[in-house]
Amino acid sequence: MSFASVPLGEIVEINPLHREAVDPRTEVSFLGMADVSELGTTTFGEVRAYGEVRTGYTPFRTGDVLVAKITPCFQNGKIAQAQLEREIGAGSTEFHVVRAGKEVDGRYLLRFLRQDWIRVEGELRMTGSGGQRRVPEAYLRDLMIPLPPIAEQKRIAGVLDQVDTLRAKRRDAIALLDSLTRSLFFEMFGDPASSNSPWDRKMIGELGVVVTGNTPSRARSEYYGDGIEWIKTDNIRPTGLNPSEAAERLSVAGERVGRVVPAEAILVTCIAGSPANIGNAALAGRRVAINQQINAFIPEGQLSRFMLEQIRVGKGLIQRKSTGAMTGLVNKSQFSSVTLLAPPMGRQQEFVHRVERVDSERARSVRQLATLDELFISFQNRAFSGTLGDHEATGEAA
Repeated sequence: MSFASVPLGEIVEINPLHREAVDPRTEVSFLGMADVSELGTTTFGEVRAYGEVRTGYTPFRTGDVLVAKITPCFQNGKIAQAQLEREIGAGSTEFHVVRAGKEVDGRYLLRFLRQDWIRVEGELRMTGSGGQRRVPEAYLRDLMIPLPPIAEQKRIAGVLDQVDTLRAKRRDAIALLDSLTRSLFFEMFGDPASSNSPWDRKMIGELGVVVTGNTPSRARSEYYGDGIEWIKTDNIRPTGLNPSEAAERLSVAGERVGRVVPAEAILVTCIAGSPANIGNAALAGRRVAINQQINAFIPEGQLSRFMLEQIRVGKGLIQRKSTGAMTGLVNKSQFSSVTLLAPPMGRQQEFVHRVERVDSERARSVRQLATLDELFISFQNRAFSGTLGDHEATGEAA
């Protein structure tokens, strides 16, 4: 069953003004951009007096949908329904506020606006330049939204909420496993940054080989093709054992002039747009090429899995070598001079044996999350095309 679509601006208020008289001493909720998650939720924010926020901020109410208008927050999915401790709220001027009218359910509205295609098309409609590009209000106002009866809207939103809840639980489980790995390291070896550690210390350059990546000449198109993966810093996340699959690959000719490292290499971000990303690390897991923003550490006589976790736990050791204020840079010499713990091989093996069981459980949870992501996208596509069956609910479909 397909549903008639109407312009969003006909059934919602976009950026409504707060017209009611409110005592300046009244407590209201305040949300900054950091209080809105890319996953579609908000914190409760902080409580402020209305007199402090009635001018210079964006007014909204609990239940309103907040849409981050500025890049990159919009593209990152900061679109959420405000769940506040107080009825009245205020927040960043970089929010568009979408308030549901009588014809549309608030959760249904949220689920509609969180579709990927809306962010893709919204980015194309942005105005401004550089880091100040914003989604115009007119883009939201002109969106065509399918409008089934309210009961059907609530059913659709309920199904999508159920699957999303399962996805959130799986992400929480993955985060707990990540923290367990860190806890195991601290339990067995303590803080690698501590000067009181009983374990021997050696510089990375003494513990193995360091390789800095490079970029084969872009002027030579024959260097790029469908051969070896060319890993960049965006493939290296703070969590996850291995880097994500590279979007770009080198040809056989490109591989000859590139920097290739083996599966046991530890890839570490050493040049980044933000100092916080310096020290992100992953185990290569396969033979790959790397770009110049990455230093690879290939342990010799040490276990890669142990060294990887030590670098992650002791990320600050890498960051302390960073130069630059707004960006970060750790060159090969500085990286090689970082000192790490070098406990006996038997102790490293014991750690790896324990942590591999955690890795296995984490991999299973990641696979389950991927399945739930696919299920959610399928339900979402069918929901807004009018083909989500009446019988479909999470318990039956998952």
